[in-house]
Amino acid sequence: MTMRSNDPSPSTAASPKPPAADPAAWIGRTETVADRLDGSLAERVAVTLEVAAPAAGDALPALWHWAFFQNPLPAAGLGADGHPARGGFLPPAEGRNRMWAGGEVEFRQPLRVAAPAERHTTIEAVDEKTGTTGSLLFVTLRHDYTQAGELAIREWQNIVYRAPSPPKTSHEAEVPPAQWRLPVEPTPTLLFRYSAVTFNGHRIHYDHPYATEVEGYAGLVVHGPLLATLAVQAFCRANPAAVPRRLRYRGLRPLVVPQAFEVAGRVVSPGKAELWSANAQGMAQRAELDFE
Repeated sequence: MTMRSNDPSPSTAASPKPPAADPAAWIGRTETVADRLDGSLAERVAVTLEVAAPAAGDALPALWHWAFFQNPLPAAGLGADGHPARGGFLPPAEGRNRMWAGGEVEFRQPLRVAAPAERHTTIEAVDEKTGTTGSLLFVTLRHDYTQAGELAIREWQNIVYRAPSPPKTSHEAEVPPAQWRLPVEPTPTLLFRYSAVTFNGHRIHYDHPYATEVEGYAGLVVHGPLLATLAVQAFCRANPAAVPRRLRYRGLRPLVVPQAFEVAGRVVSPGKAELWSANAQGMAQRAELDFE
């Protein structure tokens, strides 16, 4: 697969779809998406996050890679929830709601703005489990992001498909004392903009009737990746000499508009920090960050 360095739109190649309906048959499927880390899109991410934009050749800030390498499916290729239709690259999970449950990111070296790069994705695991809310389908993706033939980021993304059930509205985990914090007042505009720059069509983030009447949330849902990005951004602002190396994060419950929250954290030992997102109802996302 080739891509012209002056072409900002991604190109995609995927392994053949398994013939079996068994979700486990999707294990081992691969997909490659080539993209150019366009400076104009990086600037839109910066405006969304209210930070300075990186220039051409600069390092892409941590977790901004989620705005790139999207597979631009036409509307006919989307499901009722706005995500790509089930049974395409990912296994079928009809009748269930999708959540980005968490993941792990290794930062090997920076991706550079205004240069071509690729995402190579493999479905590593598909597990059916039963939880307190019913049947759960867990899908683990491994993403390898390369630029100039070198691995820059390795990531494991955990997606869960759950049977429709009332979302959690609070969490019992105690919120630790913070060494730094960033207050956030989520708005529909913020969520719309983040959906736009990440090409995320999931309707829970911008379609209020769908989010509340179909999936049962109390309002528009703040993106889990946005929470992680803001948490790492707050860490970097409080620790400007530190270089993130590995992030492990897990969603605990949703946050919704217009409920204010904060992203915060603390250094717990040399090279290790705890990060979290929380509001008056408790923790929403928790993370561990290794840094140099």
